Amino acid sequence: MTSPLTAPAAASSAVRWTPRLWGTLLVLCAAMFLDALDVSMVGVALPSIGSDLHLSTSTLQWIVSGYILGYGGLLLLGGRTADLLGRRQVFLVALGVFAVASLLGGLVDSGPLLIASRFVKGLSAAFTAPAGLSIITTTFPEGPLRNRALSIYTTCAATGFSMGLVLSGLLTEASWRFTMLLPAPIALIALLAGLRLLPRSSRERDHNGYDIPGAILGTASMLLLVFTVVEAPQVGWSSARTLLSFLAVAALLTVFVQVERRSPGPLVRLGVLRSGNQIRAQLGAVAFFGSYVGFQFLTTLYMQSLLGWSALHTALAFLPAGALVAVSSTKVGAIVDRFGTQRLIAAGFAFMVLGYVLFLRIDLSPGYAAVILPSMLLIGAACALVFPSLNIQATNGVDDHEQGMVSGLLNTSVQVGGAIFLAIVTAVVTAGAPTRATPHAVLDSYRPGFVVVAGVALAGLLITLTGLRAKRPRQTVVIARSTSLEAERVPARD
Repeated sequence: MTSPLTAPAAASSAVRWTPRLWGTLLVLCAAMFLDALDVSMVGVALPSIGSDLHLSTSTLQWIVSGYILGYGGLLLLGGRTADLLGRRQVFLVALGVFAVASLLGGLVDSGPLLIASRFVKGLSAAFTAPAGLSIITTTFPEGPLRNRALSIYTTCAATGFSMGLVLSGLLTEASWRFTMLLPAPIALIALLAGLRLLPRSSRERDHNGYDIPGAILGTASMLLLVFTVVEAPQVGWSSARTLLSFLAVAALLTVFVQVERRSPGPLVRLGVLRSGNQIRAQLGAVAFFGSYVGFQFLTTLYMQSLLGWSALHTALAFLPAGALVAVSSTKVGAIVDRFGTQRLIAAGFAFMVLGYVLFLRIDLSPGYAAVILPSMLLIGAACALVFPSLNIQATNGVDDHEQGMVSGLLNTSVQVGGAIFLAIVTAVVTAGAPTRATPHAVLDSYRPGFVVVAGVALAGLLITLTGLRAKRPRQTVVIARSTSLEAERVPARD
């Protein structure tokens, strides 16, 4: 059952969140926290996993890539499934699968089984992420309430990523299995709480049937794209296998577009991409996450391989960025209300570019406070501004029955951007690898990769600036719908 909230945005701020509404948001935040936590934790544990299970470097890569493959390849399907079958149902089932896969991942004794559990976890996250985001956007009406909820929600992703780095450093000291098992009890607690707190959502009735051909083509194209990008650095970007794979991806996507244009109930309604704000949000997500993943990868190599820092020491070096995001979480929504998403995204990308450029000052004996910390703080400020604003911009003005689809699109952009630009940065660094691996030569081989990272962030800034040229629309009263009956009206103070 839905209830219209027809008050202007100014009055929307005078709505008190009840404990149940807070509980709903915390359940959804827990799932987002787990997704980010799982991605960041596994990297530090890889050496211990390889030693214990006797795995080669190429097999170890697939412990990370298996998750990315399942997550990035099935997001479009996950988003539309949430719209069609019910967001609450899809979210809870996928969260249960995530908990079971986490438990199995910590108990298996072979590389293939561990990779399989990682793929299943990625697959389940491909359903929880868009379902969770669409629950927020259909529960909280568009405007200050939704902006505040999304700023808290996206902050949990950054906090999970930062805490994952630190926790993995601590847990791996005891056993890598604890790193794999940690998400299981958290997911189980979130599942039990979600059964009681999440608002019930009805299935979309008038959906003109299920787009099975689109689902097959969309999933196949995304799976093949992610697989090709992940494998390209090893088999070669110019190899016949890579080129043929990209050609197959292009062919699948072409057929997919044609099917979606003719389908009465498409997996992705292409008309949603006619909005300039929507396109800028999707491209911004690609540039934002692509640049950050490349930066984190290179910086981790630099700190551990060249400076000799431990995994925990490296995690603590990244911590100020995550801490800044967590501290600013409650303020970002109000800032969005005042300045709008385009300005905040542009400011965030500007901070990000500056942080990456300043990091180029690194040498073999950097002073952390003078050289590294300024970049971490700038990047943290960028994450605090950009990620919530991208989520708000992508979901604003979208009908409730398409929120899952748009959420799937945004998360796909994030994952594909991360996979593509991490592979490009890896290829650039590999191409410049010195024949004599002296510390100075290795550091010099890293610098072009950092330049690429800064260039990607600059591209994101330029894309965002195109949206600032448009005339700012007049403020209008937005009629939004919410599945929540928990908000209470209280008198607004003068």
